Amino acid sequence: MGHAMEPVDLALCLAVDVSASVDYDEYGLMLGGYAAAFRDPGVVALCVAGPRRAVALGVVFWSGVQPGPEVAVPWRRVDGEAAAEAVAAALDDAPRLPRAGATALGEGMAAGLALLARCPADAARLVLDVSGDGRHNQGRPPGPVRDLGVLAGVTVNALAVLNEETDLLDHYREEVIGGPGSFAVACADYHAFAEAVRAKLLREIPDVSVAA
Repeated sequence: MGHAMEPVDLALCLAVDVSASVDYDEYGLMLGGYAAAFRDPGVVALCVAGPRRAVALGVVFWSGVQPGPEVAVPWRRVDGEAAAEAVAAALDDAPRLPRAGATALGEGMAAGLALLARCPADAARLVLDVSGDGRHNQGRPPGPVRDLGVLAGVTVNALAVLNEETDLLDHYREEVIGGPGSFAVACADYHAFAEAVRAKLLREIPDVSVAA
């Protein structure tokens, strides 16, 4: 079966926590931070810096087991400023689905891996980028899901927001991240989210395996 999207250097899935611990204002800061990152000239430049001159981006929102994660932004090919702005606008406009509930971190990761498996472009690398502000408390645990992703060739990175649980970064390092070059970073609260996401993408998008 042919691909509906031209090949890309990276397929990047953002798996975003929208559980009950993320209030209305924090949700706005979080999505605004993601949108601002794709309006950043440095991030856009990296998206087109690889041999295939593009990355693919998809976004999953997750909360509890029921009603389950939702695809917030279907796959889009980011191959320049106009495409990056379209992604930013889609993030700005993304509805908050699923409804706020428990923190089913493993379910959110599984949904992100499933979206990566459905990427319509041939991708040289696969990355799942998990962000959240709490440990899993419902559904399957994240560690085995991470392990399945790594076996499938996915690198799993994470961004921990420490406003609810100050030691969350340790949990993400132990149970969430994995694969070649994987890393976890933290920000103190959602007011620091935009800069943390921008810095994370600047580290995440380049293929460090071929860096000089």
